[in-house]
Amino acid sequence: MSETSLTPPEASAAAPAPAQPGLLERWRARVAYQGLSLGAVCALVTLALLLGNQFTRGQIAAQQQEDQLAVLRQVLPATLYDNNPLAEALTVQDATLGAVEVYPARRGGQLTAMAFRVSTIGYGGAITQLIALDRDGRILGVRVLSHKETPGLADKIEVAKHDWITRFDGLSLGNPPLEQWKVKKDGGQFDQFAGATITPRAVVKGIVQALQFQVRHAVELAQPQEAKP
Repeated sequence: MSETSLTPPEASAAAPAPAQPGLLERWRARVAYQGLSLGAVCALVTLALLLGNQFTRGQIAAQQQEDQLAVLRQVLPATLYDNNPLAEALTVQDATLGAVEVYPARRGGQLTAMAFRVSTIGYGGAITQLIALDRDGRILGVRVLSHKETPGLADKIEVAKHDWITRFDGLSLGNPPLEQWKVKKDGGQFDQFAGATITPRAVVKGIVQALQFQVRHAVELAQPQEAKP
């Protein structure tokens, strides 16, 4: 009796060799390829950011200066100057306040007023004010530029929420006398806020510091400044 093969005919045929991966597929599996790919993506993103910054830098700078000028106009009457106080800004070293950036307002080359920033510590942190004085030391305007005081309780120092900050307009170091430059709780003439004395106290302190700074440097600030190249 002959033996019958149990092996299927197709099984006896030689199996085809598996396809070999191409060069690109072999490279993709390597760590070096992945590192190069990541590096290329990072380089492209960096280039895009640099180009974007290059094309928008001038526009951003112009907008920032316009924003600063808008704040200056709130405290410096336009009739007092024909120069650009920001462009003529100068830094004055002061024994009490350190380096203070001053924005001089000039008309016909003569100093008519000045504005500068002063920071004091309130309840929540630093309170930065922009204070403008005429050349005789009278307050032209005060604005709070930044603060971290309690919302709804101490944020009346913002002119958009209360007129308290405008009550200093027209005052000077001798009007009222120095001992009156305090909140009423401390024996002075300025109102404090219900439940928030530290904040207005810090603002008044900053204004006094600005007035005293102007007195200390009045002669220096009145000198004509050399034009910047």
